[in-house]
Amino acid sequence: MTTTRRTLFVGDALQIGLFQAQPLSDACGDVERQNSNAVVLPVSGLFSKHDAPSRYVIGTPSHAVLFTANAPYRIGFPGAIGDRALVLRFGEEVAADQLNKCDSDDSSASYGLLSPDAMMLRNLLWEWLQRSQVDALESETLGLDLLVMSLGSMCAGVPSPRRSARVRRLQAVERVKEAVAAAPADKWSVTRLAKVASLSPFHLCHVFREMVGTSIYDYVLHERLAHSLDAVLDGGGDLTAIALDTGFASHSHFTARFRSFFGVTPTALRRAAATGYIAQLRKIMTARRRQLA
Repeated sequence: MTTTRRTLFVGDALQIGLFQAQPLSDACGDVERQNSNAVVLPVSGLFSKHDAPSRYVIGTPSHAVLFTANAPYRIGFPGAIGDRALVLRFGEEVAADQLNKCDSDDSSASYGLLSPDAMMLRNLLWEWLQRSQVDALESETLGLDLLVMSLGSMCAGVPSPRRSARVRRLQAVERVKEAVAAAPADKWSVTRLAKVASLSPFHLCHVFREMVGTSIYDYVLHERLAHSLDAVLDGGGDLTAIALDTGFASHSHFTARFRSFFGVTPTALRRAAATGYIAQLRKIMTARRRQLA
């Protein structure tokens, strides 16, 4: 496997880096440990984090995944697709309360589904830090904002009377998420995904909403838009091609969904990101929050 690690910012409270992996197979690697707490935010691709036998979670551009200091884990890359990710490293004193809430032997407490604002901020930080378009104070502020959003998406927990039943449900949901992340543009159906999960279509719809907090349709849409964000901000691809590549029927359908989700059209976001106009992007995100309020 070929890996690339690069530090983009080092501050007193937070370090921001990038990680890229090009695996040769989908086999899990050796047991590893992090010497600091880290939130991993995939920009593209996917990975699986295994922290116990038969227990794992999937990291995709829709998710934040927590790695707590000194906790053992193994990493796999389903489909040998690989991934690119922004990594936020921080000490326990930075977010002690949040870490205590996430301190659980349940792996579902270590990941969360990101909001549109968090996804946008993640990708913009990825771009701006590599271009050196933000200063130290702004880098730390934006990085901590993203950390707060990421940790806030975790640790909610879903009560279940029996741990064994919850583990089985989590495994079924993660299989569905893995399949969708590997091929977000596929013409998915509930019946097809139910076969992936080894559940009936009705049971899958019930379990998925209970465990993830959203419907299967909304999750697939969420994943497609998350995958499209990297291509939009890259600046080089034709928007119609991006729309079709991520599973949308047309440019207009993609633009409408993108604007509804992120609060800005793909063209406007690409223009603002290219100029590095952070104040404009903040206004976009603030306006979106007001629309949702």
